[in-house]
Order: sequence, then C-alpha cells, then structure tokens
Amino acid sequence: MPNDPRQPIEIDWFLPTNGDGRHLTSSGLPKIGLFQQGERAPTLDYLRQIVRAAEQSAFDGIMVPTASGFEDPWLITAVLAQEVRRLRFLLTLRPGLELPAYSAHRAATLQLLSENRLDLHLVSGSSRFEQRSLGDFLEHDERYARTAEFLEVFQAVWAGQGQPHHGRYYRSGAGNPIAPQAQAPAIYFGGASAAAEHVGAAHAQTYLMWCEPPAMIAERILRMRELAAARGRSLRFGLRLHIFAAATDDAAWAHVERLLEEIPKEAIDRAQVQMAAYESVGQSRQTDLVKGRGRGARELEVSANLWAGVGLVRGGAGTALVGSYQQVAERIEEYHQLGVDCFILSGFPHLEEAIHLGAELVPQLRRLGGALPRAEQR
Repeated sequence: MPNDPRQPIEIDWFLPTNGDGRHLTSSGLPKIGLFQQGERAPTLDYLRQIVRAAEQSAFDGIMVPTASGFEDPWLITAVLAQEVRRLRFLLTLRPGLELPAYSAHRAATLQLLSENRLDLHLVSGSSRFEQRSLGDFLEHDERYARTAEFLEVFQAVWAGQGQPHHGRYYRSGAGNPIAPQAQAPAIYFGGASAAAEHVGAAHAQTYLMWCEPPAMIAERILRMRELAAARGRSLRFGLRLHIFAAATDDAAWAHVERLLEEIPKEAIDRAQVQMAAYESVGQSRQTDLVKGRGRGARELEVSANLWAGVGLVRGGAGTALVGSYQQVAERIEEYHQLGVDCFILSGFPHLEEAIHLGAELVPQLRRLGGALPRAEQR
C-alpha cells in the first residue's frame, strides 16, 4: 500500500569519517588513490562543522559509518553528540566486531550523554577481504545469522531480562539492567540477500536500501512487508543516496558530467574490479545498474533523474538524484509514496552541500511531505 502523502519523512545526512572533498572518489570505498592533494581529512574540527551544519540545515539526523579506513563511530559519536542539541546520530556497528551485551551498555551510556539521540545501524559485512582484515572470518550467510543472534541478545539485555545466553555465536551470563532513563535505540538494518531480508524482517524497525529505480524499490518493499507480516511485525523503509541538485536541470547534469570527465578510465576499471570481489548482494545490484551502459552522464541515468555514475568508483551507495531542486524533491516524494519514510542523503563535499541542500532542498521536502523535522514530532 502506498504511503499517505501526509506521513512525515525523516531526512538525514552523512558524516564522511574517512575523508571528504569535491570528487566522486572523495568519500567511500574503495579508495583508488586519486585526487589526494587538497582532500579534506576527517579531523575533529571538520566533522564538528558538518554536524553543526546538518543541525542548522534542519536535517533530522546524521549517519556515522563504519568500515576499515573510517574513524571509530562510537568515539566520533560520543564527541560530536555534544556539539548539537537536536540532531540524532545513526551509529553504524558490525556485530562481528562487538559483543552484544557490552554494546548495549555502551549504547545506554551514549543515550544518557546525548539525551536519547542515538539510533543504531547494523551492518553484517562487505567484502571477504575487508572482513578478514578486521579479524572476522565468517562467510556471508553466517554473518547474518550472527547478526540475528546479536540483536536477540542486545534486545534481551536492554529489556532487563538478565537471563544467561548460550548461543552459536555469543555466550553471556546474567547481567545488570540497562539504565531506565535510557531509551532503546531504534534499529536500522540493510541487506539485499535472502539471509539479510529474514534478519531485517525479524528484528529491524527501519529496513535500509541503497537507492534503485522505483520499480525495483517497490518490489523490495512488497517482499519485506510480506516477510515482516508473517512474523507479526511491520517495518519502516529507508533509502541511502547522493544528491546533485541545482537551480536548473541542465546545471545539475553539467556538474556530474564534469565529475565524470576528471576520472581516468583506468581508475574506473580498477574500482569496478575491486567492487566485483564483494560478496554483498546489494553491491552487486548497484554494480549491475551500470553494466552495458556508456560512460557519459546521461547514459548512466537509470530512471528519471536517478544516476548510477557514483557507483563507477564508489562502493556502497552508488546512485544519486540529479536535477533541479524541484525535480529532486519530486523524485524523493515518489519514493515516499512507495513507502519510504527515511532518506539518508549526501553530497560532495558534505559540509558545503549540507548547507546548500538545507537551504534549497530540505524546505521543499518538508512542504511536499507536510512534515515537521523529526525532533518536533516528539
């Protein structure tokens, strides 16, 4: 069933904790060694500026990512939550590197420090190479089974059940209850494989997807709603995507054309080889969007205003909405009508684009959705 157009939407930003800049290769994985001169390191001062800009621009929250090469999300969130008073923090963690009971207690401390502005985004893994570099040697489906058990233990600890747990991946004894004044963080989760879908249907509050053409997203939403309903549950849905918006459609497309022209063909080829080695089904879906297409900007438009060019050189979220402010707002509203309530946006560079889009795009999204910022809904 499509969303009621009056349903509020959540508009979040992204924190580039492995570096930032004006190029498609500036933030994200894999790093292919381009444009390092003049790039912005993820210094504490720079990240502070981004979270302040996101709050001032009326974004609801900010995603704090994790991967090899990114700064630690727990430490970054603990510091930056003190810089703002309304902005929520969507902290990304990997169950293979965390113990669930200890993570629950850390999350409770962060809730107290931030006045309950913490949500959690669980990522089960990416490529086998990266997982093993971090000490995690489980294969793809096992990682998702472990995530399901992680969430079971995490939620039991938070609820104060205090029962010993002896599972396949985790063991814990009876522990102390979580501080009662700390709200349980909302659980965001993504993954396009069958194993991931079952975990999301059973445990997530918000199921996240990398943006794809509307028909593909509608199909995934329908399938996930059915899986959740079979468990007596319902889900929110979210999209992670980039934005290249300007006063006119022509100006926006001219900008992404320039971004493409500055990247050597061999750099694109190298990045594609690296991303092809990922076990992630979601990554494969993003990579498939560019297969058989030319390298011109418009040739990579996979549906109206949806551009797959970011995925030529960046792992993870590989699509962007490109167009005038009105066109981009209308495309976001189309996804909202399909059932998407959460949009995690980014731009290059993240500081200037948080300010730019906060002034030109966010007000249009609030008007289209008829929604107040999330903090004002509480």
